[in-house]
This record gives sequence, C-alpha cells and structure tokens, in this order.
Amino acid sequence: MSSTIFTPVNQVRLTNVSIVRLKKGGKRFEIACYKNKVMEWRNNIESDLDNVLQIPQVFINVSKGQMANKDDLEKAFKTNDTNKIVLEILKKGELQVGEKERNQQLENLAKDIATTVADKCVNPETKRPYTVTMIEKAMADLHFSINPKRNAKQQALEVIKQLQEKKTIPIARAQMRIRVVTPGKDGKRIKEKITSLINSIEDEDWGDEYELICAIDPGHFRSISDILQSDTKGRGQVEVLSVRDTEETEEAL
Repeated sequence: MSSTIFTPVNQVRLTNVSIVRLKKGGKRFEIACYKNKVMEWRNNIESDLDNVLQIPQVFINVSKGQMANKDDLEKAFKTNDTNKIVLEILKKGELQVGEKERNQQLENLAKDIATTVADKCVNPETKRPYTVTMIEKAMADLHFSINPKRNAKQQALEVIKQLQEKKTIPIARAQMRIRVVTPGKDGKRIKEKITSLINSIEDEDWGDEYELICAIDPGHFRSISDILQSDTKGRGQVEVLSVRDTEETEEAL
C-alpha cells in the first residue's frame, strides 16, 4: 500500500530559503527569498525581484507553507496589490537568519567596510594607502559596531569619521595622481586592463611609449602596479605624482 503526504492547497513547501518577516496590524507576514539575495536587493546590487523571491506570495508562516489570507493582507496593508505588499515587506521586514549565517554575514560586511576604507584613504603623514588588515585592526580598536541593515559604503564613512575623531590612526580620504608608462605596443592592452581602476584620466600620449596620467583611489595603486609588472614583464612602471585630500559626499564614496 503506497503512502502519500497530503499538503493542503493553501500550503506551499519551500527549501533553501531566506525569510523576511514583517509584523503589521497585529499579525505576522513573511515572504520567501533566495539566500543572499535580500541584502543584494537592499544594497541595489540586485534589482530583478524574480531573482530575489522564491515565490511572489505572502505567508503567515513560510516554514509551514501557510499562505496569508487576502482579507488579513488588505486590512493590514490597505491594498490588495500583492506586489506592493511584497515590496513593503522586503524593504521594511526583518531578515530571519540562523546564528552561524548571521555571523558569516557580519564578517563579510566587516571585510567589505574595511576594504572600502582602505581603497579610499591614505595615511596623510606618509601619503601611502593602508592595507585591509590594518583597517580591520583599527576597526577592532574602535570597537566599531557593524549594523547589518546598513551597507558597507555608508558604514565606511562612519569608520573614517570615528578614526579621525579618536585619532586611532592618521587617516584621510584622498585621490592619488599617478603616471603610468609602458612600451607603446602594450599601451592599448594595459589601458583596457586598468580602466576599471581609474577614476579620471588627465592626459595620455601614444607613441614609442604609452604614457597615462590619471587619478585613482589609493587602494588601487598596488593592483595597477601588479598588472604592469606581470603584463609588461617589468618594462612598465607606475609612479605617484601627488596625493590630495578629498571631501567627497557619501554618495561619491
């Protein structure tokens, strides 16, 4: 005799799911999302909801597969438009994660914050960039509290502010002006490889040698240097012309 598991028609079973929960109108509402996609959507990395939602439905309990009643949804959200309701839950709801996953997310976010600070800043006394490891240590000395609801760029700005106020390490946001010189035959290939690391081009000259003068974030200097060394077999070179402090907006960071 064969046996089957009966699943009521208002229940949907989902696996490998991240749950976003919002309490509204005295009731709990949940949506089922793909793992890691919620934070990508909130940080404007992912914009396609089809890549975020496992199913475009609202639940009262995702784990049990129990979908929300339409009357309860309309009463709580003042609309029967499922898309609008889902977007509100996705924007305002609390992401439910296990302790291990939460710790990993915080570690990843801390690394992203430190990387952003290292990319954008220098030691104003030596005019040299900091390594990510040095920034991570400075953040630990600050006892900086990572906020999982804010993105790395926003929190990097706060880290820089606190490091400057508490004088944990000498630090300033800066732009580095550099000159890149390669054999002429390597110029086009090298430019293509380093373009994504450049903020603006001041001047360039094509001839027996390719010369480029440009502005970069300090943290990209080593990457450009490594590309030149490996792709020109040591015939290319990069030198720092100047380092200037910047007072950019949070958006520009």
